[in-house]
Amino acid sequence: MTGTLTGKVALVAGATRGAGRQIAVQLGAAGATVYATGRSTRERRSELDRPETIEETAELVTAAGGVGIAVRVDHLVPDEVRALVERIDREQGRLDVLVNDVWGADPLITWHKPVWEQPLDAGFRALRLAVDTHIVTSHFALPLLIRRPGGLVVEVGDGTTAYNTATYRLSVFYDLAKMSVNRLAFSWAHELREYGGTAVALTPGWLRSEAMLEIFGVTEENWRDATVDQPHFVISETPAYVGRAVAALATDPDRARWSGQSLSSGQLAQVYGFTDLDGSQPDAWRYIVEVESAGRPADATGYR
Repeated sequence: MTGTLTGKVALVAGATRGAGRQIAVQLGAAGATVYATGRSTRERRSELDRPETIEETAELVTAAGGVGIAVRVDHLVPDEVRALVERIDREQGRLDVLVNDVWGADPLITWHKPVWEQPLDAGFRALRLAVDTHIVTSHFALPLLIRRPGGLVVEVGDGTTAYNTATYRLSVFYDLAKMSVNRLAFSWAHELREYGGTAVALTPGWLRSEAMLEIFGVTEENWRDATVDQPHFVISETPAYVGRAVAALATDPDRARWSGQSLSSGQLAQVYGFTDLDGSQPDAWRYIVEVESAGRPADATGYR
């Protein structure tokens, strides 16, 4: 896909790390100019207090072949998002791809507890980070995106709509957040239809993000060591895989066929032919249903 997005402009909201970082990088690898936003910079970290920064992401975008532009933005602050979009308009005069990937709420979730044992302040903060940020960003960015037909909006979540509808996601706040993100894509698809725009919900599988690798005490080089304690981690994927899924959508002239749908990285790999960095094509959500949830022994044979 090298060069196929040359001249196109993307905004990846929540590009500091994980899926957002690699979505930005893979769009850059296809030639796009990418505005990478988040709250963690080399001068100041967000409350997550992690080392990854938006400047690093922008540098990776440029190194991949695109143009990376880092902008510190709190996507809960309307004035900051308005200023961001005004800057993109002033500097580029267009927006072709919007990726809503803001999350950063894992530390706020209390897992495996009923709602009456949940701290409300933390739960509502998680919902604001997961849902309000996406709505605020879309409010300001979509008027720029619809100036030209063919714009793409990607709502990044966790779990397909089919899976999330049938499965309790371990906390009422997490459950509601991830279902809401998928529904936003459905709403944007409806609102963009008359302007020739496409909106989809997209989920990675079990993501080998920077934080996940730390939790398991492994690196990308020896990640399989984590399967000793977490056997189903065998189906995991790098953030580049979902990044390549977004790049494939952005370069597909027939992407409107997906509008309003809930998609996964593994599903799109089967359609577009891209692979993860190791050349495999993990299909995590099919695996989770057919192997993990079915109580079968961990075995990714036929699933990657």
